[in-house]
Amino acid sequence: MFEIVAKINELLWGMLLISLLLGTGIFFTLKLNFVQIRKFKDGIKMLTGGLTLNGKAADNDGMSPFQALATAIAAQVGTGNLAGAATAIASGGPGAIFWMWISAFFGMATVYAEAVLGQLFKEKIDGQITGGPAFYIRKGLGDNKFSKFLAGFFAVSCTLALGFMGNAVQANSISAAFDNAFGAHPLAVGIIVAVMSGFVFFGGIKRIASVTEKIVPVMAGLYILACVIILLLNAHAILPALQAIIVEAFSPRAAVGGAVGITVKQSVRYGVARGLFSNEAGMGSTPHAHAIAKVQYPAEQGAIAILTVFIDTFIVLTFTALVLITSGASGTGIVMTQNAFQSTLGAFGGPFVAVCLLFFSFSTIIGWYFFGEANVKYLFGEKLLTPYRIMVMTVIILGSVSKVAMVWELADVFNGFMVFPNLVALIALSNLVKKAMDEHTELQLTK
Repeated sequence: MFEIVAKINELLWGMLLISLLLGTGIFFTLKLNFVQIRKFKDGIKMLTGGLTLNGKAADNDGMSPFQALATAIAAQVGTGNLAGAATAIASGGPGAIFWMWISAFFGMATVYAEAVLGQLFKEKIDGQITGGPAFYIRKGLGDNKFSKFLAGFFAVSCTLALGFMGNAVQANSISAAFDNAFGAHPLAVGIIVAVMSGFVFFGGIKRIASVTEKIVPVMAGLYILACVIILLLNAHAILPALQAIIVEAFSPRAAVGGAVGITVKQSVRYGVARGLFSNEAGMGSTPHAHAIAKVQYPAEQGAIAILTVFIDTFIVLTFTALVLITSGASGTGIVMTQNAFQSTLGAFGGPFVAVCLLFFSFSTIIGWYFFGEANVKYLFGEKLLTPYRIMVMTVIILGSVSKVAMVWELADVFNGFMVFPNLVALIALSNLVKKAMDEHTELQLTK
């Protein structure tokens, strides 16, 4: 069974989804006239204007723009940022990071479109604003049998991939890290994480927003600070590292970590795949957060959404990659990242990575729970929210003490399934995105 699921994943996350996701990003970049460049400054203005850090902006009518961004980043910046860059480098060489940047650049246009459509088709269910791909797929494509099937297919896939399977893997990452660093019992860690998560889940949108807007800046700030310290200690290797990223994107050599025979095709494949998987542009996850942001115009949240991909890939992933390359660490995945921190920071490195994993994985659990919640609301309304919350808490405990290789493979499969209906809707509704962008631009010019 495992081999069958792994083969499906290999097919999905080979050139099929990479081509579709990257192609969609290129399509929106051209259709929206390089919106990721033109609207980047607008996103920063909107973000700083909505910064509250107190949770008061979140209510039944949605979140502040900053809270929506924090919730999206909470889901995007996870263990993949610690292990994703390492996997790309080990498999595709340092040049894979260049192709991560390329995929992220085009992904910024895709996530703009997702956020705008999320805003255009959000709904109020049982007194609470909610939205996401299931809503714009059904309503945007005509509210017919075909659109209802696609929307339902997306909603089920998203709930399984993120709310259940994905969160089991995240919990497992936390328990494994604390077991390795501190000798903590996985079951005890799982119970603690489940209780912490449940406290956030049962607090609704307001508590989710309040937690993410606090944890994300702290999480990113501490991690980047540690990366800066490592890079300062390895300052002599920074320029060679940047040179390796650029040069080896087109002429690879042996990858960091011991891989040999890297080709340009491998460098492109692993860089683009890990980049897209990390920033989630086009996968249909982050629009759930952007849909409920309280903005006057949909295009405003689109501009803010651009920043989520920028922060995820151009800041967090890039810092990770530079640490890995400058330290000369060996290994693959999270082991390679741990080795990089330990080789420079010594005994402090292992526990620090464990704490980072706690922050990164816990924030992802909150974000992925929330995305699943939006789809539970789409499918059943609010009547099944309490059972859903209890089930997610149970999955967190089980994931902490289980071998999750099969669960991770299944999560990847359903992540892949989410992409297809989402991209169909994005392309079909692209004129609405352009109209919303153009109308907002005209309003800006008249002010």
